[in-house]
Parts: sequence; structure tokens; C-alpha cells
Amino acid sequence: MHTWHWQTWQGLPYLTCSILDPWAHGFFTQQFWSRSPAELVEVLQPTAEVYRVKQVHGNVVLTPSEITQTASAEESLLPADGVMTEQAVQSAWVASADCTPVLIADSRTGQVAAVHAGWRGTAAKIVTVAIARLQAQGSQLSDLRIALGPAISGAVYQVSTQVAAQVGATVHESDDEELILNILQRLPDAPILPDPEPGRVRLDVRRAIALQLEYLGIRPEQVAIAPYCTYQEPQCFFSYRRDRQKKVQWSGIVSRKPI
Repeated sequence: MHTWHWQTWQGLPYLTCSILDPWAHGFFTQQFWSRSPAELVEVLQPTAEVYRVKQVHGNVVLTPSEITQTASAEESLLPADGVMTEQAVQSAWVASADCTPVLIADSRTGQVAAVHAGWRGTAAKIVTVAIARLQAQGSQLSDLRIALGPAISGAVYQVSTQVAAQVGATVHESDDEELILNILQRLPDAPILPDPEPGRVRLDVRRAIALQLEYLGIRPEQVAIAPYCTYQEPQCFFSYRRDRQKKVQWSGIVSRKPI
């Protein structure tokens, strides 16, 4: 069983997960607003190079060489929703405020990825895309360790049935919206929950991602899901659904040398 731990830096709280213990990493809280990854990397590994992108709710994942080759320091950030490393002591960062921050690490190569997965990115299988890119770089599925950080929980995330079906179709392929919803609502620890409002359901995005990973062949013990809901815990996390403010918390992880 993987455990989540509250850490502090200069009196400010952030989260780590035991599944990622070999890597410097953190899921930062709203108390770190408005520090950037360039500042937050001091908490994890001050010498690490920092890589981030302009998040657009898509499924593009970029490497440091792609980021540095196509954008100078003066230009705006490249549009993408994931960053994966290529060498040791590179840090990958994503921002979130209800969407799921996903940190992925390879226990053999030492490489890592950070992914921003809202419902749109999850419907577009961004976590699967990130894993495919890691595999192309030499990763084996059995070596991956994946932590899904604080995000809005299924208990409170109301969406349209169409949105839920788009996400659900990634784990049960069908053009029949009602069939998808019915099948997924009957699963143990279902990713789709009923809602009293017609045409609406509750969607557990992190559970949907976990099912995508399971169908890839990744074992449940390789995945950890944070027991924290951004919407329900205003003392720790920004929530766009709750506050309608464009404020975020950052999550980052640093690559290390191969074993």
C-alpha cells in the first residue's frame, strides 16, 4: 500500500508519495502561490533544469530537447500538457486546479514525466501518450511508478453524460453513450457515478485514468491515487470549479541517473 506524506518547506505544506520515494518530487499546495517552477525546484533539487509548457487540455507531451529547440527564452511557452525528461537532473512540471497532476517515473532508466490530465486530456489518453513516449525511449511498463495527485473527486465533479461518455470510451470502446455509462457505472469503484440532475453524472477522472493504465497492462500496485479532493479541501488547494479563479498549484518531479 502506497502512502502519502505531508512535507513542509519554510513552513509551507506539500505532498509526496511513497511510490516515488527514489525521486525528488512534490505536489504543491495553494500555500506556494505564486511561486513558479523555477522557484519551486529549490524545494526538490536546486541544480535541476526546469521544463514546463503552456497547458491547453490536449494530449501532447514534449521532451526538453523539443522544448529548447523550438522555443527560445524570449518566446512564449509551447502548447502541450505533458513534459518528459531525457537525462538525469531534469525536472518536469505541470499546473492544476481540479485537473489531475500525474507524475510518472521509471525505476530502471530514472526518467520521469509530468502530465496535466483534465477530462479532455483523459478523453484524449494523454497519460497513455506519455507512457508510449517513455516506452519509445526504452521504458518497460513493469518499471513505471505512477502517482495521481490531488484533483476534484468523483463525488463532487458533475459533468454532462456526453463528457462522461467521451472519457468512458477510452476504457470501453463504443459509440453507444448509454451503454458506456451503464457498463462503467457497474464497475467496482466505478469512474462514473449517478447524479440527480437529468443528463448529468459524476465523473471520477483519476479512476478513469487508473482504468486506462490497467488496460495497458500496468498493475494496480504500480499506481497511487492521492486521497485528496481539490474542491472539498479549500484550505489546501485551489479549485476552479469551486472558486472560478485562475489560480493553480504546481506538481514536479526530477529525473535521476539509471540504475
